Amino acid sequence: MTVQTVEYIRYRIPEQQSAEFLAAYTRAAAHLAAAPQCVDYELARCEEDFEHFILRITWTSTEDHLEGFRKSELFSDFLAEIRPYVGNIEEMRHYKPTSVRGTGASMPTLYAWAGGAEAFSRLTEVFYDKVLGDDVLAPVFAGLAPEHASHVALWLGEVFGGPPAYSETQGGHGHMVAKHLGKGITEAQRRRWVNLLQDAADEAGLPTDAEFRSAFVAYAEWGTRLAVYFSGPDAKPPAEQPMPKWNWGAAPPYRP
Repeated sequence: MTVQTVEYIRYRIPEQQSAEFLAAYTRAAAHLAAAPQCVDYELARCEEDFEHFILRITWTSTEDHLEGFRKSELFSDFLAEIRPYVGNIEEMRHYKPTSVRGTGASMPTLYAWAGGAEAFSRLTEVFYDKVLGDDVLAPVFAGLAPEHASHVALWLGEVFGGPPAYSETQGGHGHMVAKHLGKGITEAQRRRWVNLLQDAADEAGLPTDAEFRSAFVAYAEWGTRLAVYFSGPDAKPPAEQPMPKWNWGAAPPYRP
């Protein structure tokens, strides 16, 4: 999981030039789309004052933008398209995300859709009953602390959009990663973990609609594959990173 950077470029374009400006950025966008350093981009126009535009570009990192994209042929081609409007830029800066983020009520969180804290408590209770009786996974969880299931319920709840209870009581993403260091988790164990979690979700009565379950399983696949990586012999703890926040979409590829 990487901490990306967002570049905002604010333009003031005379209204009589706006059509040409939009056409230029339509052409320039092809070079952004081809750049491996570019995660996504969006050009927005102010509703109250049509002369104001904001281009938002999410980069894999500020360094990737400045040392990668800026020094590539793609940037030369990009700049050639928008050069006439460089003088209209009022701000061009990079921003890092903070922990203050979330979604509004128009889109329910996966946490709320699942049924909140009670649903995740049921899930982990059923799940760890299965784990402790499973030949493949029981050795991994030998000596399981009584509070382990409740901690994992807090983790999953926070990941899926619930309150930051795990971060506040256990230490956040770095704490969870540290629990896997040196464990040597195998692919067979990872896959059994995912399968048992799906079985537990059925028994615990979590929603079965396609949209929720696809997001639920996607996180299980993503999280367990990172667990295998961090449990390997050469793994190093990552730099401090925010908690993963899963939603109805997907996450970007992991880069150590």
